[in-house]
Amino acid sequence: MTVRVAVVDDHPVFRLGMVALLGSLDGISVVAQAASATEAAALGADVDVVLMDLNLGDGSGVEVTRDLVRRRPDLRVLVVTMHADDESVVASLRAGARGYLLKGATPEEVERAVRAVANGEVILGPDVAATAVSYVAGRRTARAVPFPQLTDREREVLDLVARGYDNATISRRLVLSPKTVRNHVTNVVAKLGVPDRSAAIVRAREEGLG
Repeated sequence: MTVRVAVVDDHPVFRLGMVALLGSLDGISVVAQAASATEAAALGADVDVVLMDLNLGDGSGVEVTRDLVRRRPDLRVLVVTMHADDESVVASLRAGARGYLLKGATPEEVERAVRAVANGEVILGPDVAATAVSYVAGRRTARAVPFPQLTDREREVLDLVARGYDNATISRRLVLSPKTVRNHVTNVVAKLGVPDRSAAIVRAREEGLG
């Protein structure tokens, strides 16, 4: 069976290079390309695997991944990015990505990852595997989650707010758009029933965040 692939990346040279590589492989067909979050959100049902960059010109690959997987639980997303930091890896896995590679991966590693993800496996590049294992182990031993009324993403944002980061820094660390971060902060303040950001920080630190 042919694996139908879409490549999402806002850098045309990398995107076209990946399309050429995948198109040369037996049993893999590139059926779509996207250069932005807007284009990626419109991908059709004829795609089996999406290769997803995280930094898109008009949005976050993490958010696009979450939306695509929510609409199509059978869709497999393989993140291919330059980001090896813990926040990006964890955010991508939480969003539903089935694989995570760095852009320095060899052609053989890319092919192996695409085929594995298409078969329903989870595959992680060697540079990010340790992060993912630590994340899973940490969740198994975690204590009661503070502020259960918040979503996981809102809790992540609140934790970074409590550390003293501004919205621009949070945006970079979580690979989210500034507007999305502002919306999360507004929702957190409302859900906690506090008057402003400063009061939210106090509440967060009382619960051990930050």
